[in-house]
Amino acid sequence: MYAIQDFCPIFTDKCLNMPATKNKLDRAITSVIRQHGNAPRLFSVTVKSYDEFLSNKRAIITVIRGGMPYRLFDAIRNSSPYSEGDWSAFLDISAKSLQRYKQSASSFKPSQSEKIIEIAEVTKKGVETFGDVSRFKLWLETPNFALGNVKPLELLKDSYGKEMVISELVRIDHGLLA
Repeated sequence: MYAIQDFCPIFTDKCLNMPATKNKLDRAITSVIRQHGNAPRLFSVTVKSYDEFLSNKRAIITVIRGGMPYRLFDAIRNSSPYSEGDWSAFLDISAKSLQRYKQSASSFKPSQSEKIIEIAEVTKKGVETFGDVSRFKLWLETPNFALGNVKPLELLKDSYGKEMVISELVRIDHGLLA
């Protein structure tokens, strides 16, 4: 079997590569897709895993339009390197509002759901690029010359900044460092 250190040496509780975290994400997304399957929808979709969900634009549109339930957001949040304050800033809501979503177990608005998925995509790409959440977190918090000496984390507050971060991760993957 695997040792925890084989997956994430530092943030063992926040690692996309750990089987327990991955299983939780897989269960959460399949449940949400099934739930949205009962509502009128644009597409008929089925996904078996979180990774499959993030690569299926039809499934993403289905979740965005139906509103992401807090339980799926919570699974995504728990597998990411971002703090509650970061998530509040990304979603442009107060920490108190985020707590209200949790207490009421309600779904996020479509615009917030889209932002959550955008951040999930960045996280997936970052973990793929750096190998684990801890290295990705360090990169996010370090000013980056190629991004104008801005911390990549600061750019995740809007879609254009997110695209800049993704582009830089792609360049790193290809060995094109600025």
